[in-house]
Amino acid sequence: MTASEYKSFKDLRKELLRDNMTDVEVALANLGEIATREIAKKKKTKGLNENIEVAKRGGKIAGNARKDLEHEMGDSVVNSSNALNYKYVDEKEIQYNGNK
Repeated sequence: MTASEYKSFKDLRKELLRDNMTDVEVALANLGEIATREIAKKKKTKGLNENIEVAKRGGKIAGNARKDLEHEMGDSVVNSSNALNYKYVDEKEIQYNGNK
């Protein structure tokens, strides 16, 4: 998922995505970022196109780790709940009693 798709999946509006990830989700995101950075350093990538390819490879590494963990656990490590348990209330439903 892209970051915007992931935020939508977790029903987030303005909150930071990383603040609403589980420990495993954060670890997998970190793995993808670190793998991408290390591959880019090793390959000495230059330019946007080369770095996009490296980012895909780093993401694939994290994706494979996620699939392996899910296979071992028998359950998904990605879920739609957010760590901070935000509850949104439609502003139209809020009744003011004269005090703010």
